[in-house]
Amino acid sequence: MSNIGSYEEKVKNFKWDDCEAELGYKKGDIINIGEYCTDRICRMGKGEKPALFWQGYTGEIKKYTFNRMRVLTNTIARYLKDLGIKEGERVCLFLDKVPELYFGFLGILKMGAIAQPLFSAFGGESLFTRLEDAEATAIITQKKHVGKVRKILNDLPRLKHVIIVDDDGSKPLRQRETAFSMETAASVEDFEIFPSTAETPSVLHYTSGTTGKPKGAQHVHYSLISQYITAKYVLDLTDEDIYWCTADPGWVTGTSYGIIGPWSNGITQCVLDSGFRADTWYQFIEDHKITTWYSAPTAIRSLMREGKELVQQYDLSSLRHMCSVGEPLNAEAVIWSGETFGLSFHDTFWQTETGSIMICNYPGMKIKPGSMGKPFPGITADVVDMKTYEPVKKSGTVGLIAIIPGWPSMFRSYWKNEEVYRSKFRNGWYICGDRASIDEDGYFWFVGRDDDVINTGGHLVGPFEIESALLEHEAVAESACVGKPDPVNMEVVKAFIALKPGYKGSDELELKIMNFIRKKLSPLAMPQEIEFMDSLPKTRSGKIMRRLLRAKEWGEEIGDTSTLEDNE
Repeated sequence: MSNIGSYEEKVKNFKWDDCEAELGYKKGDIINIGEYCTDRICRMGKGEKPALFWQGYTGEIKKYTFNRMRVLTNTIARYLKDLGIKEGERVCLFLDKVPELYFGFLGILKMGAIAQPLFSAFGGESLFTRLEDAEATAIITQKKHVGKVRKILNDLPRLKHVIIVDDDGSKPLRQRETAFSMETAASVEDFEIFPSTAETPSVLHYTSGTTGKPKGAQHVHYSLISQYITAKYVLDLTDEDIYWCTADPGWVTGTSYGIIGPWSNGITQCVLDSGFRADTWYQFIEDHKITTWYSAPTAIRSLMREGKELVQQYDLSSLRHMCSVGEPLNAEAVIWSGETFGLSFHDTFWQTETGSIMICNYPGMKIKPGSMGKPFPGITADVVDMKTYEPVKKSGTVGLIAIIPGWPSMFRSYWKNEEVYRSKFRNGWYICGDRASIDEDGYFWFVGRDDDVINTGGHLVGPFEIESALLEHEAVAESACVGKPDPVNMEVVKAFIALKPGYKGSDELELKIMNFIRKKLSPLAMPQEIEFMDSLPKTRSGKIMRRLLRAKEWGEEIGDTSTLEDNE
């Protein structure tokens, strides 16, 4: 029997108050995510239970108990406080998936600062944009990434501390840099946890939009309530489970379900700090006897390409429950996983802004391959008309996914951007920005984004940020970026470029521009294809019409072109 039991019964009787009671929380109490994931678990008598099995790309393995994690997070919290970092200040985590990333996240929250996790593959410009916007006080990083920080440091006067976690101190440090070793620093057994309450800011996650800079979605410590109960019900986590979430904590899945959800449930989890390789992943599952696995459709489709024969070389019998997140899971992948593993991947839908799972396929529920499933108990979700924002009446009608605000993990604002935050709410709904339909059984079916944001490998990439960077290349006069269909990544970035006089499109120039973006922003933002054009389609007011370019790539109807500048 799964944790959720009967979905219908749970929906009927669900109360957020009951979730609070499970965690021993009452309205007005102190609630600190760092404390709930470590000290509280130790008070429950699980101090010697493994919290983390970490494996590096060389095969090195480290094991940490909940008590050891409690002490290490205290040690980090004390170090940050002694540096003079204050409550509410932003501390950026710019690390590979090393233990310091996970424990640093909790340590930041323990001392009352706001954690700002960023993907370590970001280039200098992506890093700068997010650090500048957040007005970060400190960044925790590694020697391999500190070079990116050094290049932008002079333009970030508010960034007072660059903390390098793997510097042995043998070489002189530069301006604002300090070396810190979590393992050799004096252990802090007791730390006075910052008395955060429900609405105290906790995590600042950046997400891409269609226009303007990336936006910082501000979450609060009360989000723990949603993350705890969704991890328990949807991921079906139990005390005996060995859990693996493949997401990097630079993305919200890696914090909500790679840190907070499992550890607030007192679950042992494993982390693999290496790139994707099917044989390495299967070996990791076999070696650590993983029971519950949360991954992304891009990875699942990559595993499909490697074939069933490879799977049969490994003992994966420990697996009992598998979920996916980040983009729609195609029906073929659901069917393939059932045939290959004897278990089907359960798709889940949610966003950076929602903070926790909103719609999903539950353990024990009939899966309709290709469907997102049904709303989580306590969540009122529907599909609304794109103009009136009223629920559509007829099953199968496409509209916007909408959710009634008020669940614990809902973001509380966009950092310094209240106007855009308010624009996300219409007619009493939070509008997700995704299109879907609902069938006669209440299952949601994803149709596509309602904006130009590109979903590549489960990561949302904003076209504006790429286009802005492209214009900095000496050869580029105009640019527009859209998502192009891809069998593995769902979408990849395609750039349409008009060149400055004196430049001519070529394979060599295409490669140079691609690498320019890779270094400046990130591998995810790098266009996989560039099409050189004499001019880009624009409205009479001069706005580039990405819609036409996207329709061309997806084979869709172009629609109304009456506003095009070259229309007579």
